[in-house]
Amino acid sequence: MEPDTRSRILNSAENLFMEHGFEATTLRMITAAAHANLAAVNYHFGTKEALIEEVFRRRLTWLNEQRIAALDAFEAEAKGAPLKPRQIVEAFFGVAIRMAADKSGGQTFMRLLGRTYTEPTDFIRSFLAEEYAEVIARFKAAFFKALPDVPQEEFLWRFHFMMGALSYAISGADALRILGPVDDSDPEALYARLMSFLIGGLRAPLPALLPTIHSKPARKPRARRAA
Repeated sequence: MEPDTRSRILNSAENLFMEHGFEATTLRMITAAAHANLAAVNYHFGTKEALIEEVFRRRLTWLNEQRIAALDAFEAEAKGAPLKPRQIVEAFFGVAIRMAADKSGGQTFMRLLGRTYTEPTDFIRSFLAEEYAEVIARFKAAFFKALPDVPQEEFLWRFHFMMGALSYAISGADALRILGPVDDSDPEALYARLMSFLIGGLRAPLPALLPTIHSKPARKPRARRAA
C-alpha cells in the first residue's frame, strides 16, 4: 500500500536528516524527495522543529516502550532481587541493536539517532532529554541496585561510553575502513560482539583517578627558626 503524504514526508525527512544532518537538510529537499509540497509540511507538522520531533517520536516511543517492557519482565522474574547487569544491558541496548538490524526503517532511524548523539543541537538535546527521562530514571535505578560497588558518578561515565559504543556500532562498518575491512552483514554477530564489549566495560575495574589539575598540593610546614 502506498504511504500517505504524512508518512512519505516523515520517511524522506528521516533519510535526509541521517544523510546530511538537521541544519543542512531543507524543507524543500524533504518535500522534493517525498513528492509533496511545502503546504503539506505546514499542514501536517507546522514547522521544521515539529517535523524533527515527530521523526524521532514515531520510532523512539516504540523503542522506549520495548525497553521498559523488557526491564519489567526481568524485574518481575527477579522478585525484588537485584538484576544481573547483563539483563539490564540486554533490556536497554539489546532492543536498540535489534532495531538497528531492521532494514525497513529501524536501521535508518538508529543511525540518525546515533548521529544525533555526536552532533546535538540545543533543541534536539532538550527534546531527547524529555523523551528519555522516564526510561533513563528506571534504568539508572536498576543499574545502581545491581552494581552497588560502582560509584554513581563512575557509572554515569560508563553509561555515556556505552551509548557512544552503540552509536558507533550502528553507524556501519564504513567508519572502520581505517582499520581494515570489516564485515557487518551479520546482525547477530554484531549483537554478540557489542553486548560482550558493553558488559566488559560496565564491569571493568574502577580507575585509579589522579588529582585534578586544579587541586593544589598541600603546603609543607615551615621549619621553625632556632631561638
